[in-house]
Amino acid sequence: MSNPVKVNPDLQKEREKCTFNVIELTNVIDGGPQKTEERKKREDMVFKEGIHIDEVPSDYLSHKEKYELAVKKACLLFKMMRRLQEEENAGMENYMALLGGTLGTAILGDGSPLTLHYVMFIPTLMGQGTVEQQAYWISRAFNLNIIGTYAQTELGHGTFVRGLETTATYDVSTKEFLLHSPTLTAYKWWPGGLAHTANYCVVMAQLYTQGECHGIHPFIVQLRDEETHMPLPGIKVGEIGAKLGMNGTNNGFLGFDHVRIPREHMLMKNSKVLEDGTYVKATSSKLTYGTMMFVRVMLVQDMCNYMAKAVTIATRYSAVRRQSQLRPDEPEPQILDYVTQQHKLLIGTASVHAFRLCASWLWDMYNNVTAELETGDLERLPELHALSCCLKAIATSDAAACVERCRLACGGHGYMLASNLPLTYGLVTAACTYEGENTVMLLQTARYLVKAWHQSGAALPPTVAYLALARDTRLTHSQPWRNEVDAIVDGFQRIAAGKIALCVAQIEKREKSGMTYEDAWNMTSVQLTAASEAHCRAFILSSFQKETEKLVKTVSAPLRLVLLQLVELYAVYWALECVGDLLRFSSISERDIEGLQNWYEDLLVKLRPNAVGLVDSFDIRDEILHSALGAYDGRAYERLMEEAMKSPLNAEPVNQSFHKYLKPFMQGKL
Repeated sequence: MSNPVKVNPDLQKEREKCTFNVIELTNVIDGGPQKTEERKKREDMVFKEGIHIDEVPSDYLSHKEKYELAVKKACLLFKMMRRLQEEENAGMENYMALLGGTLGTAILGDGSPLTLHYVMFIPTLMGQGTVEQQAYWISRAFNLNIIGTYAQTELGHGTFVRGLETTATYDVSTKEFLLHSPTLTAYKWWPGGLAHTANYCVVMAQLYTQGECHGIHPFIVQLRDEETHMPLPGIKVGEIGAKLGMNGTNNGFLGFDHVRIPREHMLMKNSKVLEDGTYVKATSSKLTYGTMMFVRVMLVQDMCNYMAKAVTIATRYSAVRRQSQLRPDEPEPQILDYVTQQHKLLIGTASVHAFRLCASWLWDMYNNVTAELETGDLERLPELHALSCCLKAIATSDAAACVERCRLACGGHGYMLASNLPLTYGLVTAACTYEGENTVMLLQTARYLVKAWHQSGAALPPTVAYLALARDTRLTHSQPWRNEVDAIVDGFQRIAAGKIALCVAQIEKREKSGMTYEDAWNMTSVQLTAASEAHCRAFILSSFQKETEKLVKTVSAPLRLVLLQLVELYAVYWALECVGDLLRFSSISERDIEGLQNWYEDLLVKLRPNAVGLVDSFDIRDEILHSALGAYDGRAYERLMEEAMKSPLNAEPVNQSFHKYLKPFMQGKL
């Protein structure tokens, strides 16, 4: 943390009444004191370089200037990363730590044109290239001798990968693939860094050989000359234009006009095309899921970081801001004393901890399943795919809602770019559609859930094991409701099982009426997405409870109490949000609901003294928060004025537009 000369007295009092050791919780979040020390060391090194400091605030730069600044910062950051690798023998995790999450955002601002090089291009080479291909390409990519991106989405197709139109046709006479964009909608659209930064690209295209289409496969394509950076013949590439956020990412479009590449440029770890054009199929079509699942797993962690950032800003500001009167003839209270404000913010803090533990669990599962894939074991891949899909959808949608709620909790000042909440919202809401649009993600999970429901009598994977119990009890309400976290978890599992059962019944009923399965699925899709969300909520609640119960065995008593209160708050909040579903699928009564509400409000009272301490434990330094409202010293008003004075319009007392337009208009001469 920074060491301010003077801290706002209200904020200082909040810190003094914190009931637990903030540093202890920081260590828990980081994974231990050593991890905290390593993170701080990395941050100190980054900010000592001064890469994050802008000569002119980026808010006032043109679109072109923002891109050029993003490239400059990305190159300076890579130089530093290379030094890290040499000095500390660092691996991929250091690259990810510097590029991803809140630290990367602090340095790079509104997106980086090199992000996809590290989070998509290199992982695809590692996951889908042969040993020989990896040996040639990965070293060049790691050293940034080449800059890559990943092009899958097209102007006309996104999440529906099978519908992609770009073709790669094998020419046996030259032993080359011919890449072509047959229509305007076949143009690749959205890849970060594609427009003016990358000179190579992994392109997903429909593979044709010996007159037959074999579906989507990955190809390495050179886009630009390595010396001049000019687009190569047949390559049509450019930028897609300004967006709500991520305007430093350099998202581009890409079209092919009969572009030839060597046969060896098809990534052939799984499927192959031999010299004579013979297609050798992969042992499983699901082996290509790897890169997409990797990114979705990383996204859950990124959403935790953005939520932590937003709730830190809003909570600190709420401790400083005083408004209205709770009681007559008393000073204006801190807005954090209003229960409605606590309701808006404390669930955000609890959500960070819930998703952090889920992200850690999912990361471990991803690594285990990836290792199993290497041995040909695909058993757990469908479960991982289903879980990564729904967690990606719920984490991103909850993060977008959390950041917007935090912005609104800061009133009008939250609308200022200087609060950094609008920029943060632009970053999180983008994640709701990239790497799989959220509704489609939930429907993919739903397919897995429906299949699991039909596996009557079979042993089900751990994350859907509750379905077997639900089938046995036939969703009876015989068990009395208890206002405990266990009961809420059980209630959400009953909601999920009940909704899945109803979906299966609806699909079967519609099929019997003459509908095709596909039409019946489409008609039931609203219910199917709701079932997937319920399944995901049940998983998050269960994981948050179980992982926290393990965690609290290793911490002090005061911290144990607060962490368990956060689990309770998260569980009760979502129980009240989904009370209609609980009434429908569990034995909860009206009196129980009243008890839940009282429990929730009591938890807000208990957590109120620790509101600031909890966000301080995220240990997000001011350079990363980059917020006039959320700085550690609480000087919100002074910082807002300082930021206001940076506006170019304040450089002169009278703007030229007065003499050019306003004055003539006022005098009737315009």
